[in-house]
Amino acid sequence: MSYEMIAFTMFSSMMMTMLTGQRVFAAIGVVGVVAAAFLWGNGGFEMAFAASMKLMKWYPLLTLPLFIFMGYMLSESGIAEDLYKMFHVWMGGLRGGLALGTLGLMVIISAMNGLSVAGMAIGATIALPELLRRGYDKTMVSGVIQAGSSLGILVPPSVVLVLYGMIARQPVGQLWLAGVFPGLLLAFLFSLYVVIRCKIQPHLGPALPKEERNIPLAEKLKLLRAGILPFMIFFLMMGLFVMGVTSLVESSAVGAISALAAAWWKGRLTWNVFDKTVEQTLGISCMFMWIILAALCFGAVFDGLGAVKAIEYLFLEKWGLGPWEVLILMQISYLIMGTFLDDTAMLVIVAPLYIPLVGSLGFDLIWYGVLYTITCQIAYMTPPFGYNLFLMRAMAPPEITLMDIYKSVFPFVAVMVVGLAIVTAFPEIALWLPQHVYVRG
Repeated sequence: MSYEMIAFTMFSSMMMTMLTGQRVFAAIGVVGVVAAAFLWGNGGFEMAFAASMKLMKWYPLLTLPLFIFMGYMLSESGIAEDLYKMFHVWMGGLRGGLALGTLGLMVIISAMNGLSVAGMAIGATIALPELLRRGYDKTMVSGVIQAGSSLGILVPPSVVLVLYGMIARQPVGQLWLAGVFPGLLLAFLFSLYVVIRCKIQPHLGPALPKEERNIPLAEKLKLLRAGILPFMIFFLMMGLFVMGVTSLVESSAVGAISALAAAWWKGRLTWNVFDKTVEQTLGISCMFMWIILAALCFGAVFDGLGAVKAIEYLFLEKWGLGPWEVLILMQISYLIMGTFLDDTAMLVIVAPLYIPLVGSLGFDLIWYGVLYTITCQIAYMTPPFGYNLFLMRAMAPPEITLMDIYKSVFPFVAVMVVGLAIVTAFPEIALWLPQHVYVRG
């Protein structure tokens, strides 16, 4: 059997195993270990052990549980709920105002978490019931929460960009800064879509009744204090890191401790809150670790087959593609894989194959990291097997069906494709901030 046929068999076997309902890490890991055993005999079984050792030596991986702990602590202690009340009062008088407030909440949560899961949980449990009670269209608000939560993997401190930085050997600080303006651009485009849609169809996002908007200015100003704690946490975490005071891992520890201190200061640090936060942190962290471990094993087999050279030969020599055509084809492949793989699995399996080629074509790897992450956001929301679709179904109330969730994402996917095209056409949107900060420093 040729190496090309072996590679095709591995990918098709992995896809078929996933369709049986097996967990992602099990499907990837088993296929990788079995393929290694067939190719290299008993020595192939050592690949899983070697992958686990490689995983344990990734010192920056310590940031993963710390960032997850920070996000869940902010959620469980009610600090995120305070933020939503602030947006509710200040923006509820606009058509679609509560949806815009939800997007604002998602941006702030993304800037304190680094994952989409926490944003989805907060949006589905805090914002969604209130939006439905206020008569908002269930399809539109389902899309708002999914699109807003997807910003968690782009806006710093993005865990996905941390993993990309380790694989591409690029500075995480520059990657984080590169994600700031593209993340804000997408948030602006989402908001613009909501405003235009609610202007054309006011019934989709009705304004709050006048009697509920008659809140004294002093009370409104008091609610603004809800944003002070999140801002301080973000500054302590990101500001100290960018200024060079803390390392990446130290920055994540500062964020986790700050969130814990904020919950204590608000008088909400109970044993139940702490226990639930630790339990959720452990569950999500273990899921990530198993996926990375399985993907490392799978990727090692591909690397042993000489897949990097094979892809380079296929794209450049056999098909005769130009640099931009290769880049677009890579992004399309990510979109397809994203319908059945999560971002971590895609990153650890495919990025080591694509990144060397991207660098050899003359593209900036910091910029490409942002493009990859935006593409993952789109893939998260693409039917039939988009990762966010099933997360939303698991967390949403019964009246929101899977078909409602499918219908809700298409306008936001279109908006994200526009955002991806803008960042692709104008790389300075991603590159200006890291270049400005690091050159000046």
